[in-house]
Amino acid sequence: MSLTSDPPLAPPDEETERTTPHDGSDLSELTVVPVRHPWRWVAVAVTAVLLAQFLNGLITNPGWEWGVFARFFTTETILKAVWVTLQLTFYGTVLGFALGIVLAFMRLSASPFLRAVAYGYIWAFRSIPLIVQLLFWFNLAYLYKELQFGIPFGPGFLTFDTMNLVGAMSAAVLGLALHQAAYAAEIVRGGVLAVDSGQLEAAAALGIPRLRQLRRVVLPQAMRSILPNAANEIISLFKGTSIVSVMAIGELFYQVQVVYGRNGRVVPLLMVATVWYILLTTVLSVLQHYVERHYAKGAVR
Repeated sequence: MSLTSDPPLAPPDEETERTTPHDGSDLSELTVVPVRHPWRWVAVAVTAVLLAQFLNGLITNPGWEWGVFARFFTTETILKAVWVTLQLTFYGTVLGFALGIVLAFMRLSASPFLRAVAYGYIWAFRSIPLIVQLLFWFNLAYLYKELQFGIPFGPGFLTFDTMNLVGAMSAAVLGLALHQAAYAAEIVRGGVLAVDSGQLEAAAALGIPRLRQLRRVVLPQAMRSILPNAANEIISLFKGTSIVSVMAIGELFYQVQVVYGRNGRVVPLLMVATVWYILLTTVLSVLQHYVERHYAKGAVR
């Protein structure tokens, strides 16, 4: 009697009989039948028909007025508005992420006071709608006629008139940057927390200074987690600049509104703004791809 749990080996003749078809044919001659996916082809056909109908409507429907679209797409007024939109996006992104990095490391600090201040800032600016923030900064002169720099709760040495200091463009950049900083802080903090703590321990064991640890060890690895979310925020900010139209700033959406308010061609002018947003968002997405590929060199083979 066998004391093991393994099944007894079959005799050679029985093993051959198990792996060989009863008709004596070779397994290599069997026909492999692929799995059928009839509903997948139905979904493809329905989607293709819907896309064809949509494209046909874009081409044949006279309501789109593609001639008007072509006439206004590259006019000087629209191009200047696109440039203003890019400026708002650039300044809002640079200032917002610069402040966001500071806030992120304040939240990661060992100081309870710094953590509380950073958390309070992020909580406040994520809770208040962007349009309210923009209007607040735009009307700053109503609350404070002038700003003074000097001894706290004492005499001031420098005085600035807020009416001339904060204009419409400055208020827009300030509002966008402060709003963006709250979201950028959480993105950066999440990326830093995604880095293995052993990396910092190894860097500390080698005697690398703390600031260099963050700059040369932590941030390059954290960028892999930061970049996708940061790119989404930048694209969202780029499209969100249209909200500054409430402040009569000549960005893309505001300028389109001005033009169709004069000539009544609402749909083709909205398409002008739409296509510009699509083109510039595509450019940002391409840049995101190459930046991500650069920071993924050590991880992707």
